[in-house]
Amino acid sequence: MTYNCDITKENDKFVVRFPDMPNAVTFGNSMENALFMAQDVLNGILASHIDNGYPISEPKYNGGYPVEVSPKVAFALELRKARANHSQKEVAQKAGMTYQQYQRLENPHKTNPTLETIYKLQKIFNRQFLAL
Repeated sequence: MTYNCDITKENDKFVVRFPDMPNAVTFGNSMENALFMAQDVLNGILASHIDNGYPISEPKYNGGYPVEVSPKVAFALELRKARANHSQKEVAQKAGMTYQQYQRLENPHKTNPTLETIYKLQKIFNRQFLAL
């Protein structure tokens, strides 16, 4: 999953803004540092939105510089989207796991699914989360 950002030089700083995520703004002392900070702020904002149940806009902006979302954040986000109107408990039962085990999968700070778990979830949701 990738979001694109714009980077502009303002005074002696490189300011990063994400058109798809207006509250994600950061800066760096160089272009390289600005791109590093862009990934940090993007993952932080997305994880915070997931934690607090805030809506997350889909990446639409294609200009500027691409910034890759961390795999843990992207997986948690995609899993939550796939679950849609089903409860975590319903999905956990279908996957043969406890509610708490499933809950961890949607937590970007704790998710670390095994290949077997990803396979089960792909079957349940009839969608791929991992392409090998």
